[in-house]
Amino acid sequence: MATTITNSASTQEKLLRAREAAAKLAQLSTDEKNALLLTIADAIESGSDSILAANREDMESSGLEGAMRDRLLLTEPRIRDMAQGVRDVAALADPIGETLAEWTRPNGLRIRKVRVPLGVVGIIYESRPNVTVDTAVLALKTGNAIVLRGGKEAAHSNQRLVEILAAVPGVPDGAIELLDSNTRQSVLELIKARGLVDVIIPRGGAGLIAFVTENSAVPVIETGAGNCHIFVDESADFDMADPIVINAKTQRPSVCNAAEKLLVHESVAAAYIPRIVKKLIDAGVEVRGDSKSLSLSGGLNIVPTAQQDWYEEYLRLCMAVRVVASVDEAIAHINRYSTKHSDSIITRNEANARKFLRGVDSAAVYWNASTRFTDGAEFGFGAEMGVSTQKLHCRGPFALAELTSSKYEIVGTGQVR
Repeated sequence: MATTITNSASTQEKLLRAREAAAKLAQLSTDEKNALLLTIADAIESGSDSILAANREDMESSGLEGAMRDRLLLTEPRIRDMAQGVRDVAALADPIGETLAEWTRPNGLRIRKVRVPLGVVGIIYESRPNVTVDTAVLALKTGNAIVLRGGKEAAHSNQRLVEILAAVPGVPDGAIELLDSNTRQSVLELIKARGLVDVIIPRGGAGLIAFVTENSAVPVIETGAGNCHIFVDESADFDMADPIVINAKTQRPSVCNAAEKLLVHESVAAAYIPRIVKKLIDAGVEVRGDSKSLSLSGGLNIVPTAQQDWYEEYLRLCMAVRVVASVDEAIAHINRYSTKHSDSIITRNEANARKFLRGVDSAAVYWNASTRFTDGAEFGFGAEMGVSTQKLHCRGPFALAELTSSKYEIVGTGQVR
């Protein structure tokens, strides 16, 4: 039987502790922060048994199925990967204190623009306990305090992980705070805490993101939904396209960088659609198609699309197929229906590829590669806070550099104005 998690501290008390911790974290040296991260990695591995036990409680009570259940699941290999991710972050360059610009004015004032921590970062996320560790260590590396509000499905896993991280010697009290996940009130208090929290990051489904962006009094960095596309152009190498499409759709369908839509140039549609649809069906994918795709399917089991299909992020083994007349029509379709996350063109025509790369208004645009690479670790960031689909303050997978702001340091010799 699952246990009930209780924490006597109020949300306000936790936010005040986080604000105090942020001031202490900002003073830590790179060596001190890296030492903390390496100790955290060891502590995660040492605490593997207790983490797995907590995760089993969540799995037993969650009621989740399929891809969403897989998001919640922790295993020994996933915990080892989690710890390695912490070590990867420790090995990265520290952006704090980096000089962004420096100059001297005619009056002798020396002006220097430097990176500094954001302060207190609040993150609201759903049933992925790895996010607890990824975001906490990125915050620590950049001298930020973090306030976590995970999903109730992962409450025991998140609680145990935060206990392990916060218990590491040298981590300031309040540096990693976990809010109550059993009530929406904690979300409301977090997103209204202007003055205590410097930025909110909602990481989850479209409903969560919309609620936070519409109601927050604190600046928000959206991590958007992923209605991602692959366009097979007229000069595409089918032997290259096949594994890209299958990988992008099936390797982990529950994540935001999985492909949801397949566009095929009309000049190759008769040859390519029956081929790829069979491969998708053999891989367990439900295929939906427009009228042209249906007519070219060769009797394969394709479900007719509705208008809503082009907007939907399936997050499961489902893919919609559409025939387009040109690269321009593919770009127009993507810019109309996508969530501006990740989209890819498969082509041997460099002019078409360059047009696609310039014309598609998404955070990550690919040429001859799977959309599944839109990820902080795959981009070399060690981990990520999320994938931003907005244009301010950052876009795409974001991690260390984007968890900073800047300030000016001005050195004078007695100047007055």
